[in-house]
Amino acid sequence: MSRPQALILRAPGTNCDRETAFALERAGADAQILHVNRVLEDRNSLAQAQILCLPGGFSYGDDVAAGRILGNKIRTHLADAMQQFREAGKLILGICNGFQVLIKSGLLLGDQEDSDAAETLATLTWNDSGKFEDRWVSLKTSSDKSPLLAGIEKMYLPVAHAEGKFVAGSAAKLDALEASGQLVLRYCDPQTTADVPVSFPANPNGSLRAVAGICDTSGRVLGLMPHPERYIDRTQHPRWTRGEGQAEGDGTAIFKNAVAYFA
Repeated sequence: MSRPQALILRAPGTNCDRETAFALERAGADAQILHVNRVLEDRNSLAQAQILCLPGGFSYGDDVAAGRILGNKIRTHLADAMQQFREAGKLILGICNGFQVLIKSGLLLGDQEDSDAAETLATLTWNDSGKFEDRWVSLKTSSDKSPLLAGIEKMYLPVAHAEGKFVAGSAAKLDALEASGQLVLRYCDPQTTADVPVSFPANPNGSLRAVAGICDTSGRVLGLMPHPERYIDRTQHPRWTRGEGQAEGDGTAIFKNAVAYFA
């Protein structure tokens, strides 16, 4: 079986590109890291890939707002190429800052830049704590819409962000995203499988309905705040020296799903 081609798109300030490439390679893909300027020079590099990943970090220093500058660059210069990529049935994964970029580029929920703020479908904003949150959280899938989350029920992954609170423009818009199955990943109580509300620190940023990840209407574009690439090996678990963690970290399943999608 041929290995799917994965492109990891980086920009100044991106700092999780190598870990993401390693996770994809380990899952069975051939991964290439490219600066966004190289893709602008040769859009064929994007067309040749089956998996596109926007990794975590602080693209362009998160000036103005987290992910906004890279999001604007994609929306202004790569919108057509990205649209063709998505319409070709390929996969797009945005992790942490990559999730913020997906929102602000319009790749995930459509272009909202020209709409009134009150009519915004959804966005990511400052954590309720008002500071950067770096901790491990429990997660559960709440929809089977995204193939990247196929077969995954729960995960334990780290988060590291300051602008990760998921909010919607209105209760009606949030209900619509819920009804369409796009609110695919939630923070949850690690002590129970019951569907109960969670507050800080289980919900590290105050996201509405404890949303940790969402997908587009096709399910093939997924954005999430937790970092699956930071837990693919048992030794990455924060308590592995005490015997906790699994030989294959919880984040591995997402990357294996991406590869299996093209089997």
